[in-house]
Amino acid sequence: MDWLEKTTKVMMLVVGYSGLLVIYFGFFYLIFSGESTAIIPWYILLSPWVCIYFGLSKRTQFEIMQWFINKFTRN
Repeated sequence: MDWLEKTTKVMMLVVGYSGLLVIYFGFFYLIFSGESTAIIPWYILLSPWVCIYFGLSKRTQFEIMQWFINKFTRN
């Protein structure tokens, strides 16, 4: 099962980075060409980041969660 998990994580990273390029280049194209971006739901802009997050190692995922917790809580 180790090879399946590694393959899935690599595919999640590939899909995430590809989606990041396609979606954000399209989004910025619409902004700079003067077209309306109202047709793009907010969760479409977040979906590549979810793929990238789940493609990372468990340790990196944990470190990212700790960074968010530290960033958005008061000490």
